[in-house]
Amino acid sequence: MPDRKRFRRYLVSLRRGLHILAAPVKGDSGRGGLFIQAYRGYGSRDRVFLMGRVFRQPGFGASLQEDWLRRDLLDLMRRLLRKPIVGARVRVRYKGTTAVVETDRHGFFRVDMSLGEMPSDVAWHSVELSLDQPTDERATTTGEFFTPPHTASYGVISDIDDTVVYTGVANTLKMMWRLFAQGADSRVIFEGVPELYQGFHEGPEGSQSNPLIYVSRGPWSIYQVLVEMFRMHRIPNGPILILREWGMKRGSLLPRRARDHKLDAIRHVLDLYHPMKFVLVGDSGQHDPEVYSRILRGYPGRILAIYIRDVSADPERSEAIARLAEEAGEGGCELVLSDDNRVLAEHAAEHGLISQDALAEVRRSKAEASAG
Repeated sequence: MPDRKRFRRYLVSLRRGLHILAAPVKGDSGRGGLFIQAYRGYGSRDRVFLMGRVFRQPGFGASLQEDWLRRDLLDLMRRLLRKPIVGARVRVRYKGTTAVVETDRHGFFRVDMSLGEMPSDVAWHSVELSLDQPTDERATTTGEFFTPPHTASYGVISDIDDTVVYTGVANTLKMMWRLFAQGADSRVIFEGVPELYQGFHEGPEGSQSNPLIYVSRGPWSIYQVLVEMFRMHRIPNGPILILREWGMKRGSLLPRRARDHKLDAIRHVLDLYHPMKFVLVGDSGQHDPEVYSRILRGYPGRILAIYIRDVSADPERSEAIARLAEEAGEGGCELVLSDDNRVLAEHAAEHGLISQDALAEVRRSKAEASAG
């Protein structure tokens, strides 16, 4: 009997995973043709930035709309067979403002558009995307971007790999297995992360809607999985910036190093949201302390705190980060290194970044994980 229940649970998990993996190609209902996939963007009162990709995908199985399992299997196959469109011209519309951008050699497009009309004071806004060239009236979609409301007092830029999620979950199949098959026991998310990040989002007053922007070294293929993982674990919504394609230009033979991508991404966010202050969260294993130290030097007075998850057992690495922490302190910012989110939350509460209620939630989560 237990084996039968476990099998049913795995079958349900498989179906959920298939649906998430197949989601990016579902906008054409199996007809095939050109398709625009938009990723969450972010904006200010006068500017918006977002990314997306244009594909040509095969069409088959359009008559199977009622058979959702076979539909998902076919859509997953169509996703594997789709091809990026180079040089496509994408028209972007937000209220009365329009811009046209072109896809690169990987089919990606980047929108950095001035807004003629200021967004309303809500967190998420819709933007319409369509194709000018090649022409396909069906290839339209709606994207979304975030703007901080007037209540926001600071922002958070957080790494994902080894900071929010455990090592190895950037592997799509491993992530899907842990997330859907193993459920609450999967250890996909570090203990206390949802509660700490919710505390950041709510701020010390509990209702500030501070923006959270996430960066990942994984491929864009895991984007939809990350979105679902954040939803399942109640981590606050925010744009997810994938660093592998960040800053790649037509004609370049090799991408820039990931640390340069991260610098570019963080600088773009800080420039867009000037003079808002930020908290930077990362891990000790992939140059985050060095990158964040460079940001601190380049944007004096803009960084409230640097939180680094300790994932290294190397004493030399710990000593190097200690030197960076000393340097950060001289620049008026504390760099906190710990493998326990309670330590980070206690520092954040002490410095007025999160509420005491949020701190209590982080402690409760850690206590429950230890007891389990």
